[in-house]
Amino acid sequence: MCGIAGIIGRREIHSDAVSAMTTLMEHRGPDGFGEWRNANGTVALGHRRLAIIDPTEAGAQPMSDSSGNAIITFNGEIYNYLEIAQQLAAEGIQLKTHSDTEVLLAAYMQWGTNCLSLFNGMFAFAIYDQRNNTVFCARDRFGEKPFLFARTPEMIAFASEYKALLPLRCVNAEQNEGLHLRFLISPREGLDDERGTIFAGIEQLLPGEMAVIEVANLGITISRYWDISPNQEYEDIEDDDAIAHFRALLADSIKLRLRSDVPVGSCLSGGLDSSSIVCLSKQMHGNDHPYHTFTGHFPGTAQDELPFAQKVIDHTGVVSHLTEPTTSGFIENLDQFIWDNELPVGSTSQFAQWSVFKKAKEQNITVLLDGQGADELLGGYEQYFNYYLQTFSKQDGAKISKETEAIEKRYPLALNGAKSKLKDYAPTVLRWYAAQILKFGSDTLFGLAKDALPLVKTPGSEHPSKGFNALSEKLYQDSFKAHLPTLLRYGDRNSMAHSREVRLPFCDHRIAEFALNLKPQTLMGDAQTKRILRRAMTKILPEEIRIRWNKQGFLPPQEHWFSQGLQQLANDTISDRRFQERSYWNVGWWQKCLDRFNAGESHLAWTLWRPVISEAWLTKFVDRAKAIQPIEVFA
Repeated sequence: MCGIAGIIGRREIHSDAVSAMTTLMEHRGPDGFGEWRNANGTVALGHRRLAIIDPTEAGAQPMSDSSGNAIITFNGEIYNYLEIAQQLAAEGIQLKTHSDTEVLLAAYMQWGTNCLSLFNGMFAFAIYDQRNNTVFCARDRFGEKPFLFARTPEMIAFASEYKALLPLRCVNAEQNEGLHLRFLISPREGLDDERGTIFAGIEQLLPGEMAVIEVANLGITISRYWDISPNQEYEDIEDDDAIAHFRALLADSIKLRLRSDVPVGSCLSGGLDSSSIVCLSKQMHGNDHPYHTFTGHFPGTAQDELPFAQKVIDHTGVVSHLTEPTTSGFIENLDQFIWDNELPVGSTSQFAQWSVFKKAKEQNITVLLDGQGADELLGGYEQYFNYYLQTFSKQDGAKISKETEAIEKRYPLALNGAKSKLKDYAPTVLRWYAAQILKFGSDTLFGLAKDALPLVKTPGSEHPSKGFNALSEKLYQDSFKAHLPTLLRYGDRNSMAHSREVRLPFCDHRIAEFALNLKPQTLMGDAQTKRILRRAMTKILPEEIRIRWNKQGFLPPQEHWFSQGLQQLANDTISDRRFQERSYWNVGWWQKCLDRFNAGESHLAWTLWRPVISEAWLTKFVDRAKAIQPIEVFA
């Protein structure tokens, strides 16, 4: 896990340009740094190292292959590097190090861009191939690792973070106001699901994409190297066989992600996903090997999941570490938290995650496994039952009635989607006017100026159907287009803020290819979210965790936090001259919203979060980035 940067130019790159970029990402790699330039200085690669596999100097980057023809800068991990090393050995290729970086580079030299099909990992990398004067770049299948780039007629630059690209003198830092507002209205989308980003001059490779850059003319060809399509191989698999195969896939995914030359532990929330990983990881480590877990808790609130986490701690005997994110801690660390995250975040949950990784750093545990991805791939949100029921044919009336009754009994609100859809179909302007007149509603849309509404109405990129059934189609879209990509960005930035590496066993392409092709009943039958995971964890998880039906995300008591201090932050934000002068805010509505919160409408804490985080981002990231000494690109 590291930070990468590079510039490819039509003329000689300034000698300090790439080192200035990597310095801004020092937190991603405090264990070392390096830079490489070609003979005429038109290609410069930089690297900040967080040493995980082969932490000796032999694993330093940028790294060249044995012939000196190819040079790589690489962020991430190739978990199955040992197996690929065996394949290379069978081809007569001798490796000099024990690093996955050398394996990746050797695989490229042996199999070209087809090497991507071999990798089980999270990665973003660039390889300069001097044989054909190209730079080969790729991002992992889920997009766990970022690959951001800027291009002008004179150069192409790439980096792991926005803050390394924005100071480049030739990069356009103008903001895409439409994407910004879309995110504020719906934090599930807008910032991570398109090639374009919130900054006009910065683009991104999407999950499962590769790019080839022609150094001579700066031509760039972007293509998708991996995707999931319906596969009839798994459609008729028997339930018990599916569960057994899934358990084997998950166990192998965890086994691969436990490979490390530095200490490994886990995040533990007390939910089904992280608890499953902890129980399986502890089994693999054995009783004689200490395994550390990190849990955020909120004493005295309904959001505190420590009692559930404690059942897993007692069951496994892991070494437990607790952290208690607080309102005062959030306010105290707000500047750094915003700088680390680079983009607006959806809730205080991201600060809680940031705090967990901070605790891991204090305990010197460098790598942590986490349960992200299970909800989207396996049907973990109760609203997915709406799509599950759509998979039945009209002839299955009795089955639909039985399933509906069971779902409503266990999840009373799961099938309430019709009312909200009706609301969404009402014309935007009509809803906006009603909110102004009647002074009700909690949709952030109502807090926008009327002239800003057309920006919000502009749809994002349309995602064509993949041909799955209704449930798998929704799971695919949430896993690879909207929602999970945003959560993965949070995980990357919050872990790297503290120089920690987060690994996600459920984000294994083998699990995705399997799960999305299963029968809907295998995933969500019997009124069970993540049914296949619950069944697979029988006699492995504490039973109270395995059959814990309610889904609660890792959420601080946000409404309580507003009453205890964030209320004043919201007041200061709405009263600030900069907020009031922005053309897209309906200032009067926000003032009334704050009055309503003060009068007891505590649910408006979630609405008030949007202007708070938006203004914090603009002042504590955008303004700070603009104040950085401009980086000269060319000599």
